[in-house]
Formats: sequence, C-alpha cells, structure tokens
Amino acid sequence: MEQLESEVPPLPPRFRFRDLLLGDQSFQNDDRVQVEFYVNENTFKERLKLFFIKNQRSSKCGEHLHMSLKWLFCYLPESILVTDNPGQGVNASHICIYYPLFWYVQVIVAIISFLETMLLMYLSYKGNIWEQIFQVSFLLEMINTVPFIITIFWPSIRNIFIPVFLNCWLAKCALENMINDVHRAIQRTNSAMFNQVLILICTLLCLVFTGTCGIQHLERAGKNLSLFNSFYFCIVTFSTVGFGDVTPRIWPSQLLVVIMICVALVVLPLQFEELIYLWMERQKSGGNYSRHRAQTEKHVVLCVSALKIDLLMDFLNEFYAHPRLQDYYVVILCPSEMDLQVRRVLQIPLWSQRVIYLQGSVLKDQDLLRAKMDDAEACFILSSRNEVDRMAADHQTILRAWAVKDFAPNCPLYVQILKPENKFHVKFADHVVCEEEFKYAMLALNCVCPATSTLVTLLVHTSRGREGQQSPEQWQRMYGCCSGNEVYHIRLCDSKFFGEYNGKSFTYASFHAHKKYGVCLIGIKSEDNKSILLNPGPRHIMAATDTCYYINITKEENSAFIFNQEERKGRPAGGIYDGPSQLPVHSIIASMGTVAMDLQNTSPPDVSGGKLVPPTVNGTGSRRPSIAPVQELADSASILPCDLLSDQSEDDSVFTDEKDHSSTEYVKGYPPNSPYIGSSPTLCHLLAEKAPFCCLRLDQGCRHNSFEDAKAYGFKNKLIIVSAETAGNGLYNFIVPLRAYYRPRKELNPIVLLLDNPPDNHFLEAICCFPMVYYMAGTIDNLDSLLQCGIIYADNLVVVDKESTMSAEEDYMADAKTIVNVQTMFRLFPSLSIITELTHPSNMRFMQFRAKDCYSLALSKLEKKERDKGSNLAFMFRLPFAAGRVFSISMLDTLLYQSFVKDYMILIARLLLGLDTTPGSGYLCAMKVTEEDLWISTYGRLFQKLCSSSAEIPIGIYRTESHIFSTSESQVSVSVDDCEDTKDRGDESRSNDQSDHPLLRKKSMQWARRLSKKSVRWQGVSRDSSKDHAQRIAQQRLNLYRRSEREELSELVRNRMRHLGLPTSGYDEQNDHQNTLSYVLINPSPDTRLELNDIVYLIRSDPLAHVPEVPPVHSSSLKERHESSIDTREDTQL
Repeated sequence: MEQLESEVPPLPPRFRFRDLLLGDQSFQNDDRVQVEFYVNENTFKERLKLFFIKNQRSSKCGEHLHMSLKWLFCYLPESILVTDNPGQGVNASHICIYYPLFWYVQVIVAIISFLETMLLMYLSYKGNIWEQIFQVSFLLEMINTVPFIITIFWPSIRNIFIPVFLNCWLAKCALENMINDVHRAIQRTNSAMFNQVLILICTLLCLVFTGTCGIQHLERAGKNLSLFNSFYFCIVTFSTVGFGDVTPRIWPSQLLVVIMICVALVVLPLQFEELIYLWMERQKSGGNYSRHRAQTEKHVVLCVSALKIDLLMDFLNEFYAHPRLQDYYVVILCPSEMDLQVRRVLQIPLWSQRVIYLQGSVLKDQDLLRAKMDDAEACFILSSRNEVDRMAADHQTILRAWAVKDFAPNCPLYVQILKPENKFHVKFADHVVCEEEFKYAMLALNCVCPATSTLVTLLVHTSRGREGQQSPEQWQRMYGCCSGNEVYHIRLCDSKFFGEYNGKSFTYASFHAHKKYGVCLIGIKSEDNKSILLNPGPRHIMAATDTCYYINITKEENSAFIFNQEERKGRPAGGIYDGPSQLPVHSIIASMGTVAMDLQNTSPPDVSGGKLVPPTVNGTGSRRPSIAPVQELADSASILPCDLLSDQSEDDSVFTDEKDHSSTEYVKGYPPNSPYIGSSPTLCHLLAEKAPFCCLRLDQGCRHNSFEDAKAYGFKNKLIIVSAETAGNGLYNFIVPLRAYYRPRKELNPIVLLLDNPPDNHFLEAICCFPMVYYMAGTIDNLDSLLQCGIIYADNLVVVDKESTMSAEEDYMADAKTIVNVQTMFRLFPSLSIITELTHPSNMRFMQFRAKDCYSLALSKLEKKERDKGSNLAFMFRLPFAAGRVFSISMLDTLLYQSFVKDYMILIARLLLGLDTTPGSGYLCAMKVTEEDLWISTYGRLFQKLCSSSAEIPIGIYRTESHIFSTSESQVSVSVDDCEDTKDRGDESRSNDQSDHPLLRKKSMQWARRLSKKSVRWQGVSRDSSKDHAQRIAQQRLNLYRRSEREELSELVRNRMRHLGLPTSGYDEQNDHQNTLSYVLINPSPDTRLELNDIVYLIRSDPLAHVPEVPPVHSSSLKERHESSIDTREDTQL
C-alpha cells in the first residue's frame, strides 16, 4: 500500500496554477481533441436528402419540376389527339410512329421522372423495400415511364398503348406536396380547409380526366368517340343524370366506366366527409380574419375568457352607437366554444356582417395572427367577473395583456381589471378600468350624494334622450330626456358654444353657455397643462387653445343654431346674445343626432345696481334677495377664501365624545398606509394617533373602551353600514371619499364594516388612521348582527355583491340570496336607505318588489317597449335604479367602451368619484334645496347664484316626489275617480298650498286610468254610490291588514333588541317613507322649476388650488382663519 501511495502520479499540467499564470499552453495542446458535430449530415445520402427534401426552397423547386413534367406528360398526347382527324385512324399507340419528335420528348421526360422516382425512393428508404414498391404513386410511375425506356432498346414495341393520362394523379400528388410546402414556409396553420377543398377539386378533375381520356382511347377501336363526347359522357355519368345519348360500345371501355364509378364511390365520400368535418371545426373555431380585409377595413378585437350574451350586447350596442364606428368590424377572440344564445344573435343580419367570432387563446401567436391583432385599431381585454376566484381571473387578464403587448406593441390596449392591487401590472395599457375601485367609490358617494351611481351610469351610456317620451308621466319624460346628456369635448377656438368667452373666467363661460345654449361646461384642459381640471374656478382665464369638456344632449358638431327673424336682423356681430342678463327660451330638438336650438329673444328684466331685481311680493314694496351677476374676470373680493383647511364646522380641532368625554384630535393629511399601488393620494381627515386594532372592533370592548354596540358610542351623525364578504383592498376606496378633507368634520358619518370574514392585519393597518371607522363580523341575513352594528341608527346600508355568490348553475340566480335578504331588510326597516350591488342588471326589477303594484307593472311594460325600440337604457325607469338604490358594476363596462371614442371619459369619471385628485381640479358634492332657497325659483337662477357666490358648477338635480303605489287595478280606478270627484273642491286649497310648498302639485292619472280600462269595463259605465262605498271599505280593510303586518314585523324586531339588551327607542321613531319616487335630471334646462328637497349635484372648485404650500397649520391658526373668513361665508350662502 505504501508503494502504491508513493507512486501517485503528479498533478496534470492543465491543473497547475503556475502554468495558468505564466500562460504555458504547450501541455494543453497535447490533450485537446477536436470534435466534429452533425457528422451524419456529411454523408452523400444526407446531403441529397437535405437538398431534395429538407430544404424548403430546393424541395419546392423539385415539386414544381415534378408537377410540370407530369402535366406535360398528360398534355402532349391529348393535344395531338384533339388536333388529329379521327378518320385518319391515328391512335395513341401510333403517335410515336407518325410523330417521332414527340417520341423523343416522351422518352426524355420518362427518363427524368424515372430517375427522380428512384432517387426519392433511395432517400426515403427505411428498411422495408416492399412497402415502397407497392405504393400507388410508385406503381403509376413505373407504368408510365418504364415502357418508354424499354422502347429505346426494343423499337418494335414503340406502338404499344401506354396510359400516359394516369400522370394526372401523380401531378395531383405533386400539387398537394407543393401546397403543403408553401404553407409550411409561411407558417399557415389554418390551411386545412383550403387543402381539403383543393384535394377534392383535384380528385374530381382527375376522375373526369382519366375517364375522358380512357374512354376516348378505348372507343377508337369501335365508335371513335371524340374527346368532347367522352368528356360529356363522364360529366353526365358522374352527376348521376345519365341521358343515354352517348354510351361506350366495347367491353374494355365499359369495364373502365365500372372501375371509375367504383373508385368514385370509394374516394369521393371520404373526401366529402373530411371536408364536412373540417367545415364544422372551422365553424366552431371561427376561421380567421383575412389579411386583405384587415388592411382595407378597420377592426377592433374583443378578448374575453367566456362570452355571455349580456356582455356581448352591451359591447355591440355601445360600440356601434357612435356614428363614426359604423364601418368597423368586431373580432371576438374567446377560448371557449360559442354558446347557443350568442350563435343566434350573431346570425342576425345586423351583426353577422360586422362581428366575427374566433375560438382561440390570446396567449397563442397563431390565434393573434388569425385575429390580425397587429392591424387592429384597438384591443379590449375584459375580465371574467363571474369567477369565484377573482384574483385568478385578474392573473389571466394580466397574461392576456402581456401577450397582446408582446405580439402587437403598437395596438392600443383597453383593459378591465377586477382587483386594484393588480392594476400596476397593466399600467402600460392605454386605458385601464379597475372594477373594485369604481364600485366602492361610487357606492361611497351614493351615501353623501344620492344616486351618484345613476348619475355616472347615465353619463357613460350613449343615448339620444328619447326614452319615455311617449309616457303620460311627466317625471318619466323629463328623466328620459335628461338621460341623453353625455360628456363631449371641443377646442375653444373651434366652438360656437364657448368661442366668445376667450379671455373670460371659467365660471363666467360656464354660466353664460348654459344660459344661452343649455350646455354645461364642467372642465378644461390647457395646452401647457395636459391634465383635465374639473371646475378650475374663476381664477382660470379661458384661452383659445383650451379644450372644453361639457355636458349636452349631443356634441356641438351635430348641432344647428336656429334664430327667429328679429334676431337675424338685430343680432349684433359680436355674438349671438346681447348682454349676460337675457334669459332665452330653450327648445331642444333631437333628431337624427342633430340638436336644433331655438334661441328666441326675450325682454330683459330691469337691472338695478348690476343685480337682478326680483318682482314685488303681494303688491308690497318688499323684494326678494337679488343674485349678483357672474364676473367676467376673477375679483379677489368676490371669491371665497380657501378656508376648508380650517373647517369652519368646528370651533377647534378637538372632537369631544359625549359618552366618555375623551378628546380625539383630528388632523388633515395623507393616509400613511395605502393597501395597493396605483392610486393618487387624497388629503383626508385622519386621527392624530392611529387607533389600536382592538378599538376598531365595534361589538367587543377592550381595555381602551367598553362599548359593545353602536348605541353605546353615542354617535352624533347617522351610521353608514357596509356589508361585504371580505375586507378587500377595494374597500379602502369606500372610506377615502367619505373622509376627504373637503367634508366638514361635523358631517362625517361613522362607518361600520359588516364583514362575513374577519379582516387581516394588513387591512386594519390601512384603516386604523381614519376616524370613526369600525368593523364587526356578521351577515345581513342575521338580524342580531344587523341590530348590533346599529342598523336602526344608520342612514345608509350598502350591500356589496359577494364573490362566492357570483357563480351559480343558472347565471341570473347569482343575485338570489342578496335580493331576498335586501327585501327582508326593506320590510323590517322601511326608513333605511339600502344601496345594493347586483351581478346582473336585469335582476334590479326584483328590488323592493311589490307583487300587486300596478305602477310597477306599468313600469315593466314601459321597459319592454323601450327595449323593443332598441334603447340601451331600458332599465332606467325601474324605481330602484332611478333613485340610486341599486347598481351593477357591469353597467360601467360602457365606460371602457366609450373611451375608444372619448379617451378622456375614464379620467373624468375618476375625478368625479374622487379616485384621482389633480391639483386645481374640483370634486363632486351635493346641496339640498330648503324652503329658504325657493326664492331662487329656477335652475338657471340657481346656476347664476352658485357661479357668482361660491364658484360652483351645478350639473344636475336629484328630485324626490311623493307617490301612492296602488296594490290592484280596482284601487287604481278608485283613486282616479276620487281624484276627479274632488278636483273642483281642491282647486282653491291646492293653489294656496302650492305657494307655500312648490313640491305639491297635481299628479297625472291618465296612465293609471289606461291600465284600469279592463276593470272599468267589467264594473260598467255607471257606478252607484253603494258600490263605491263598498270599495272604500275594502281599501280601509286592506290598509288595516297592512298596518297589522307592519306591527308584527316591528314587534319581531323589538323582541330581538330586548333579547340583545338594546334600547328600542330608536326603532320606534322610524317612519315609512316608501311611497316616494326619486330620479336624476342631468343638466336640466335653465327654466326648470326648483322644488322643495331637491338635491343639486355640484362640482366645487378645489380649495387648495390657490393656497401656498405651507407646513400643516395648527389648531390655533385654523381658528384664526375661521374667524377671519366666517363673515364672507355667511354672505354667500343660499
């Protein structure tokens, strides 16, 4: 062993570190071995195979040569026989004798074909020689080439008959191979249908050609049929007509006909079966969008994971609602097979010529090539919101967006995402709509600005404002006409609406444009500042290069201006209107997308002291308060100081709780912990110190406080309760708008999150800095949970759609549980405002359902009529939607679709909802019209008052009217007659009441009378007093029954409250306010009368726009600013 150890060889030279440093390569060269790769391709056979088979260009040339030789083989003898006179008796076997040159050509072609066949046989040999010998193509080659080669050495058999016409089958095979090589070279994977059609056509031609030539050659021994007669016979035979005027006479030709018919019966059915199968598969997959059409026509691509009929119709109706998109094609790329409903819709001629359905995946370049994504004008990628796992649905959307961006980087992307935390992955897209961001922000604003969801939904839907114009109900006509308002844009220098206000203030331009033309100017975009600013305030001076954003029935380019004769003669050259104080009479005529505005001259009121002088009241010398005119340029004395930072609602910055007398300091700042990336920070009311996580639990006490229910906290304001399944990051957008800095501190509502699943610490860390935000575990179908979270002290209950219920066996049943639970709360807590989110908009007809309400039945009929007319907003007349009580996020899909034509719509919607805070841009808020404000009288005067005093821009009205909902048709007829009987008696009292309460006015009963015609016929023309008295008694009994049912429900709630140890005083004070209807009027005309309790939507200018950047102000300085500005504020309040 010792000897072996001593004989260990030294370290090889290549491992010596000294050699590596010195660069000694003498030893390494001795050990190097040269390795040659791909040596198998260096053999003679492999090189031939590479040239004739593997190489695409050379193999394609070989196929061209082979096919040309075969067609030449077929053409030469037949051309001689066609030109030959049959009387000379020249047969195919005698051609070589009479035409020796032709024999030389045929021999040369035969030798080349034989050598080519043998070469290909040698190259494709794989060990079984018999398999290659008995191939049909090899046998045909031998039959058509070997006899010609033999005649070289044996001249006496040159007149032998050789069926050279069989070369057509070899030419067919060569053509198939050539087409396959071409498709392989250009990588066309969808050529199976083309190949099969080509094979079928070639098979038919070869059968006819073989039969024609064979019969013609064989019949030369008998009747001497011409080539045309043989062709005629084959066509008649293969078409199964069989006239019998031309028939073969000798048995060889008859045998050939039998063989050809047998071959046709075997080959053709197989070819047709393959073709039908490929056609059916093509119908399922949708084929492809042709390159020629993509280069000559415009198209967009819609990418979805599962295409539902509602989503498809919403997209098509909104996309093709714009006139300039009528010539666009829509290519749908979906991985699933087209369902039956979608197939039926796409078979309608209106859509079949413009919509192309392709089954395929966005992640495959072949499918993107089929859709011609690189030539598309835009690509819409929609998420599958019905998935149980919404995070997985977002992941799929992100991959689709990445795939499209990688394949077609220049194609504009419109992406819909579900979760806000996934939004930054698709930030590169041109337009992104995050569903949960918009949903929660809209639901939050619904609590402080009623029916914000309805307002935004109507703004982002395309409509002409013709819905409900045939209805006898006045509110439906007004509501339907105002629903046609949308947001448009135009450059100031190109506009007739705003061109005359160049150099004027923004509020001046907004007021006078609304006064003259009925358009509402809401925002601008300067040339130097690319950001859109909503209501930048009076300090902004309009420039010719500004882009104006306004609300109107249609855009200015589709508007015509009509003046009367007096105005045409006396109108000055400076502008259409002479003086800012004239009030025109507006009549908006919407016809074929064109609005004709009739601007009539009216006598201006007397002006005294630069203010509108109101008329005298009751003949005395007293006058109403006047409204100051809107200044052309900003005046520092007339503009309110920016005192929202000081919050004049409180005398100091300390909020004192009534129960525990402990002080909680509020500050204004940016939330320190945002739960996701991609949202612009918003200045909010915050706690000076973060609340401990234990204090956020509403129903459990902790060492900091012992409160266990909402009553114990002693909140000053009504609660806002949010019922959700989980505390997702999107819920953060519900809290931020309600805690924004411009909300007065004393008007902040406590927020209670009623969650099915407890939140995680990450979410609690994000909300612990906000004041009066709590959570508790519970569900809305549990009465105890509702009572503990303080539902009887709540003003609004927001029910968010749950992810676990979005997927159901029957699609429209996904909302069943939510609808029934909300209906239960609707009956138990009648004064509670319940805002519900549904998965399917069509289910909103079940909200606040009254089974025997004829008014709801009439609304259902009206909805069906509007849908038959092609309206995109047929559901708008449903009372819960009109009042803003129900909302579906799918209705906001049109926001993404509209952004293709209006690229600013998403940004404007985000600014309205408070999702983005651009410096200098205003925000949406609301103002309630009280009795003290009714002296303003009209919406136009209110516009002037707001613009002149607080620089606020009104954009609409939320109106609530009292209404009696009948429960049967007989009740409708009774109420009609009662109204007519008491009409004369109530005229005097009604006229007196209307002067004090403008809301009370006579209701139209024609609609209800029309519904009750059938019941009136049964009751007869004359109705005696006894029958009328009996019906009144029946009505009273029904009211007593309803009251008793209401009392039973109230007693049930009280018992549960006593069981939980809660006081019942708050529930006893609730009243039934269900006999009202509410609706939204967007941009009403200036002469619209204001009514009591109207809520006006305002865009208030940014109070921080002109405040110098200073450190946060302490409470003492805030108080001083409040004292210095309170006098100015009092002078400008309505």
